[in-house]
Amino acid sequence: MTATETTDETGSARRRELLDATYGWVLEHGWAGMSLRPLAEAVGSSPRVLLYLFGSKDGLVRALLGRSRADQLRVLDALPDDAGLARVGRVLWEWLAAAEHRALLRLWLEAYSRSLGQEPGDDASPWAGFARDTVTDWDLLLAAHQPSGRVSTPEGTAERALLLAVLRGALLDLLATGDADRAGAAVAAHLRMLDDGSRTAP
Repeated sequence: MTATETTDETGSARRRELLDATYGWVLEHGWAGMSLRPLAEAVGSSPRVLLYLFGSKDGLVRALLGRSRADQLRVLDALPDDAGLARVGRVLWEWLAAAEHRALLRLWLEAYSRSLGQEPGDDASPWAGFARDTVTDWDLLLAAHQPSGRVSTPEGTAERALLLAVLRGALLDLLATGDADRAGAAVAAHLRMLDDGSRTAP
C-alpha cells in the first residue's frame, strides 16, 4: 500500500467519523446558526480539518443533507417490490410517526424549507434542489411498489403523488401539534381507500 493510499483511507475514515459526529450535532441543534468553529469544537475537531475534509462549509452541508436523505430512504429496504402502495404507506407512516425520528424529521423540514427559498438555477447553494430531489426520490421508491403496468399511467402517477402529499401533510400536522392519533387517523383513512382501489383495479 502506498503512502497516498494510506492517507486517502485515513482521510476517508476521519471524514466518515466527523460526518457522523456533525450529523448528530445538527440533529440536536438544527441548521440555524450552524457555524464551523462551535461545531468543530463540539465534535472534537477544528474548522481547518472540516474544511480540508469537506472542501467548504457548503460541502459539509451537502454531505449532511445526503446523509439525512439516506436515513429516510432506508425505511423501505426490507419491503418486497410487490408490497403495494397501501402497505408501503403503512410502513412509512409508522416510521414517520415514531417519536425517535422527530429530530430527523424536523431537520428534513428545515432543509426542505430552505431549499424552497432558493432562486431557480442557483446551483451554487448547498440547499439547491434538495426539496425537488426528495420528491423525486420518494416518487421512484413508491413507483417500485406499484404494478408495472400502472407506474407510467396518469392514474398511477396521481396515486403516488397523492400518497406522498397525504403522508407529508400528516407529518407537518404531527410536528406542529404532536397529535399522532389525529394525523394517523387521516393517513389510515387514505390507505383504506388505496386498499379498496387495489382490490377493484383491473
